[in-house]
Amino acid sequence: MNNKLSIKELSDDDKPREKLLLKGRSSLSDAELLAILIGSGSREESAIALCQRILNGTKNNLNQLAKLSVKELMVYKEIGEAKAISIVAALELGRRRKSSDKIDQIAIQSSSQAYEELRSVLEDLPHEEFWVVLLNRANKVITKQLLGRGGISSTSADIRIILKLALDHLATGVILAHNHPSGNLNPSLADKQLTNKVKEASLLLDIQVLDHLIIGNNEYLSFMDEGLI
Repeated sequence: MNNKLSIKELSDDDKPREKLLLKGRSSLSDAELLAILIGSGSREESAIALCQRILNGTKNNLNQLAKLSVKELMVYKEIGEAKAISIVAALELGRRRKSSDKIDQIAIQSSSQAYEELRSVLEDLPHEEFWVVLLNRANKVITKQLLGRGGISSTSADIRIILKLALDHLATGVILAHNHPSGNLNPSLADKQLTNKVKEASLLLDIQVLDHLIIGNNEYLSFMDEGLI
């Protein structure tokens, strides 16, 4: 395909919008889907070629693309603020779709199930966030809540807020979670101390801390699996 061809000059089968209508959304490449979002390229480069160049910059990894900010996307020529916002918004919708609560939520019985519940809100972030998952007596998810947002290397959570949330929602179990943007999953001393403090305080209220997950680079560490809780 000639990179200098505009989308209007392509055959109907090669036009992303028309291709989606004729062949279905699964027939489009990632670059073609992104091209629909930005609408146009330039005289020198088609929207599809531009989007492929952006994807090449993230090694064709949509998870890495989702981590880019509006300003980072605007580094690419012909990607202005409006186009960058469209890309960020679309990827955020995809993230929220993954994290939408299921009507019939299964009981969380393992760290891998807890990870699946939390990965969509934590795995693509360039900064640290601390979340808590509240569970009922059957270990089904009542809700999950953001407790704190920090910088690149740290965040914090207030034990009193965790306990208040659990009491307000009549939760009998909690799962703590935060991310390490660096990808290093080793818990810090502060991570261990906070977990122990929450566990001890929760016992007084007959609430059980079931696990604490550290998430990064599509992997996780479970305090329960590692015998740290």
